[in-house]
Amino acid sequence: MYAPICIEDYHQPLPACRSVCERARAGCAPLMQQYGFQWPERMSCERLPVHGDPDSLCMEMNNRTEPPSQRPTKRPLIPPGASPGKCRGRKCHHPDRDCSCRCRPPLIPIHRDSLLYNRSVFVAGIPNCAFPCKEEFFSPEEKEFANVWITLWSSLCCFSTLMTLTTFLIDTERFKYPERPIVFLSACYFMVSVGYLTRVVLGHEEVACDGPALRYHASGPTPCTLVFLLVYFFGMASSIWWVVLALTWFLAAGLKWGNEAIASYSQYFHLCAWLVPTVKSVGVLVMSAVDGDPVSGICYVGNTNPENLRIFVLGPLFLYLLLGTSFLLGGFVSLFRIRNVIKQQGGRGKADKLEKLMIRIGIFSVLYTVPATIVIGCLVYESTVHDEWMAGLTCPCKERPKIRPLYSLLMLKYFMALAVGITSGVWIWSGKTLGSWRRLWGRLCGVPPPPVDTKHRKKAALLVTGSTLLSGPHVAPYHHQIPYKPGAHLSHV
Repeated sequence: MYAPICIEDYHQPLPACRSVCERARAGCAPLMQQYGFQWPERMSCERLPVHGDPDSLCMEMNNRTEPPSQRPTKRPLIPPGASPGKCRGRKCHHPDRDCSCRCRPPLIPIHRDSLLYNRSVFVAGIPNCAFPCKEEFFSPEEKEFANVWITLWSSLCCFSTLMTLTTFLIDTERFKYPERPIVFLSACYFMVSVGYLTRVVLGHEEVACDGPALRYHASGPTPCTLVFLLVYFFGMASSIWWVVLALTWFLAAGLKWGNEAIASYSQYFHLCAWLVPTVKSVGVLVMSAVDGDPVSGICYVGNTNPENLRIFVLGPLFLYLLLGTSFLLGGFVSLFRIRNVIKQQGGRGKADKLEKLMIRIGIFSVLYTVPATIVIGCLVYESTVHDEWMAGLTCPCKERPKIRPLYSLLMLKYFMALAVGITSGVWIWSGKTLGSWRRLWGRLCGVPPPPVDTKHRKKAALLVTGSTLLSGPHVAPYHHQIPYKPGAHLSHV
């Protein structure tokens, strides 16, 4: 069309014949439509002359060449009754298309001189094939929105958790067991948000990419390893602190342990909450299972390998959610029983305080369990459909319709993964928090603190510790009991 033959003694245009254009269109148009392109209007075959028209000469195949039906070919012809482009196995019965399953653009083939060659880097079962640095299923507008979306929620998570940690530091005595694990849970989500914000500072390519390809392994002190540890290690630790929080509530409500008795086991809580994620993180690094996320631009585990996602992420998250929910339900059952006993004894004021505590615990529990359940559901979807996404890139002639990741579901996953950190400050949203900050501001400005009403302080203490609101004797084993001293505060019984 753009480089016609020029004949010295023929001074008119010499275009291709209509039959030549139709053969080209039959072979190219299906492949163009696969990537969203239509056959150009300026190359419409109907505008070209028909071969044999004496008034319009045109270019056609050399008559000395054998017709296509008589030339030998390595590609199988379409069998009778089969539609063009229909595949069987890894090959297609299509005369004009390459339907073999291989590493084709936008995927990046890995050559022998690469360090990733023959290192279990594959896409949809095709070895030595890497995914590009950024997600190829979404438009540039969708990618830009994902960047803004993740940056927004990670910033809010960082701010909310930082406020919780600062409130804890300026008024440490206020946060006693069984509530103290909320502080450590907030600290973990603060570090997770820092991991996401590190990607914002360093850039997508610096963290999640290895040249034009997605990063498949992380070793040494690289930004990818740092972001992985911040997001994965502290993310798993936050889930364990949720289990510890539910357990301490169960001990206080169900077994009527005091906060001192629960605090005596705090070293075991810390050992479990930090040791288990350490072992898992080391295991992921040893197995070279860290890979880049083409959407969020962070390094995590299971972005390119659904099996690693199930082992290192899905399984532990489901187990932690199940344990925490079980302890939580057991504690609520005990709280309801205690509430009924208090009402029968005529302690209406104490029953009202206990109901307020139950409402706060219930709200906080819903704000954790609902996002955690949604994140697990999104990860199940990813691990189930991941191979089908990739197969559409390597095998263009698959009989099943091509699917791409649900954009809204991925955005929901990133939001819910950070939502718990944002809502962790719900527990400190009270007048006591304002009082703590007011006293801090007074100390910084040299203003003497107002006189403290001992009577109201004792009432505040009753609201802080869940064990005090439970009322009744301590029924823990003998070595947990704390002897009663006349005049001692109720929370020390």
